[in-house]
Amino acid sequence: MGGQDGFRTLIREIVLAIGMISILVVALWVHTGSMPPLVVVESNSMQHDPNGEVGTIDAGDLVLVHSPDKTIVTFAEATDKNSASYGYESLGMEGDVIIFEKNGEKESTPIIHRALFKVNIGSSVDAVDSRCIEGTFWMDICILTWTVPGTDQVGVEKINITFDGERAGKYRCGGIAAQHGKIWFTVENYTPSNPGYITLGDNNDCNDDQSVFEFAQGLSSIHSGIIRPVEEKWVIGISGAELPWLGTVKLFVSGGNSPGVSQVPASSFGYLIMVIVGIISTPMLLDPIFTRILKNSPEIIEAKKEEIAGKIYSSEEE
Repeated sequence: MGGQDGFRTLIREIVLAIGMISILVVALWVHTGSMPPLVVVESNSMQHDPNGEVGTIDAGDLVLVHSPDKTIVTFAEATDKNSASYGYESLGMEGDVIIFEKNGEKESTPIIHRALFKVNIGSSVDAVDSRCIEGTFWMDICILTWTVPGTDQVGVEKINITFDGERAGKYRCGGIAAQHGKIWFTVENYTPSNPGYITLGDNNDCNDDQSVFEFAQGLSSIHSGIIRPVEEKWVIGISGAELPWLGTVKLFVSGGNSPGVSQVPASSFGYLIMVIVGIISTPMLLDPIFTRILKNSPEIIEAKKEEIAGKIYSSEEE
């Protein structure tokens, strides 16, 4: 009989645990408007400090994923004093961090990088037989000029920007490898293949994903080469707040092309252990406190009095 009661208790606890997790997931879905509402960061391309930092994105962090329905603010717009979005920051720097598919390929691992600037169509003409005498062919039109919000690039054939605080906001390069010794992020004679967002990892020393300057490495997709400017339909979500360290558990068991925990800051393991110990020990520490409080509550005292009175009454009857 005892064994059966133990089995029932186990089933009940499992059901309660599943119910609590389901409620949490639904609550996060309602809050973010996105499913899944959380993603695990696998690489250190957005890391600001070698030892990790709360408030920025490190490998092993969980990040809330908000629906891409809201307007995405780029770094260029957030650093432009004439922009309504001036001063807007997210996860340690100006501008939004977006989660997107490489060239729209769903089989590729999504990228979590900052939207540095956006290239919009300045002027265009209709293509003839899917061909352009001049300009860039895209979606049955020939794009003749481009405009970059938050900069002085308006109606230009090729994009040239130096993010030095004059023609655009300041974006200082952390190293010399990417742009051959240049201090500021620079776009040189760049003709986009399509309108969209130019993206960059905060920890990638100005080596952007789309190769907007000579000798840039860029990122490649599985089937279609270097990543093109990120179209709106490729954006999975906008990164919200981070939950530090907790995603490290998932990286321990990751396979395939995942770097696993190799890029997780060393300090994150210690903090993760502290969190796990805290979660396990908290109920054990709180249980005697709640028990003592309940024992001294008027309801429990009254119930004990009634129980004693009942025993006395029963013994008198006997």
